[in-house]
Amino acid sequence: MRIQSVCLLLVLVSAAALSRDVEKKESIKERYDKFINQHINENMSDKRCDAEIRKRKISFDNKMCKPKNTFIRASNVTVKSVCMGEGEPYNGQTRSTEHFDIVVCELKKNKGKYPNCHYNGKTLNRRIIIKCEIFPVHYEGDIDYFEN
Repeated sequence: MRIQSVCLLLVLVSAAALSRDVEKKESIKERYDKFINQHINENMSDKRCDAEIRKRKISFDNKMCKPKNTFIRASNVTVKSVCMGEGEPYNGQTRSTEHFDIVVCELKKNKGKYPNCHYNGKTLNRRIIIKCEIFPVHYEGDIDYFEN
């Protein structure tokens, strides 16, 4: 009887751990999907910041305008490759070894209420810094040079 109880307990603990792993993978997938929505647009133009941010519903809690948002002009696959060996460690994040065309959209006023957000856009060519959890889940920033 004691062995059966121990076995049952082990099965329950294993099932709970497996359930947590599945939930974690789903949350990474959700974070990756959010990253794609907020930061990937192969055809982005610096003239389309207002429309694209509104269309993608990018804001803080659907109440405030996001002060700055960067779009990477590349495919999901190309950006994901930074996390899959085409990048290098950088302050707990991953930086690309190659340059990417990006569009940086900055809020014209210090604050605003969503969806009435107005942005200035500029196109740059930079290395990107992202947080990887198997897939990209956070855009940290960009740099146009490497420190020694």
